[in-house]
Amino acid sequence: MLQQGLQALIDGLLTGGIYAMVGAGLSLVFGVMRVVNFAHGALVALGMYGVLEVSTRTKMDPYVSLVVVLPVAFVVGFVLHRFVLRRLLDAPEQSTLLATLGVGLVVSNGLLLRFGAQPKTVFTESATAAYRLGDYSFSKLRLIAVLVTAVILAVLSLVLKKTALGRAIRATAQNRMGAELQGVDTPRIHAVVFGVGTVLAAAAGGLLLPLLYATPTVGETFTYKAFVVTVLGGMGSLPGAIGGGLLLGVLESVGSSVLPLVPFLHNRFGSNYRDAYGLVAFLLVLLLRPDGLFGKNIKRT
Repeated sequence: MLQQGLQALIDGLLTGGIYAMVGAGLSLVFGVMRVVNFAHGALVALGMYGVLEVSTRTKMDPYVSLVVVLPVAFVVGFVLHRFVLRRLLDAPEQSTLLATLGVGLVVSNGLLLRFGAQPKTVFTESATAAYRLGDYSFSKLRLIAVLVTAVILAVLSLVLKKTALGRAIRATAQNRMGAELQGVDTPRIHAVVFGVGTVLAAAAGGLLLPLLYATPTVGETFTYKAFVVTVLGGMGSLPGAIGGGLLLGVLESVGSSVLPLVPFLHNRFGSNYRDAYGLVAFLLVLLLRPDGLFGKNIKRT
């Protein structure tokens, strides 16, 4: 049982690394724009199909095709902000909620029209490969995905902390009016941030594609995952998204692998309950620590 538990912990950390990417885009957009993006999961699905299309047509490795997909994803996010969200900058909160929900429905149905309802995926030689360390195995594909996630999030963190654009983004997040008085073009910053959030969503989708099947409605699952990750870690916190993603991955993996081995449970609460463990943690955090496990209650003006 101990060995299986440690293996489940390893698998959970590798899966959680990808979940961190799923949650990071939602957390960034909320932290800067105060917009809860219900289209986030649909943008993850868009990234999956983008990688599928490029890798199928060019015979590229799916992860290499991200070099083509991610710049397009940024343009998509930038344009969506310019033509949809910018018009709702000072509108009531429910207006942006409905707008992003509508964008998600349009994206999902567009994918359905273009690709059909049949599940699709791509095959790579790494799909079944694994590294072994003693009695434990590490999925090669998941390990590569986690490394790509770490690089992307590290670059984003450096941009936010060390560049003029990053300072403008942080200033806009803390005090939009004050940033405007200092000459920051906040509508442009919002568009850039939504574009970066779309890039993170598409990157997560591309990293997940070889591990899962893509369907036009798969975004609904990832919207739920993104919300769980951001609430666990703290809404608007990029480090929180990383911690929340790792925690969710571990909860799902350990819960579905170890709990059925506990004698008095009699093989209950297995993989069929995988999503339930994250939901239970989500509710407990909302009740006991609404700012998230890694978040702080910051006053904004």
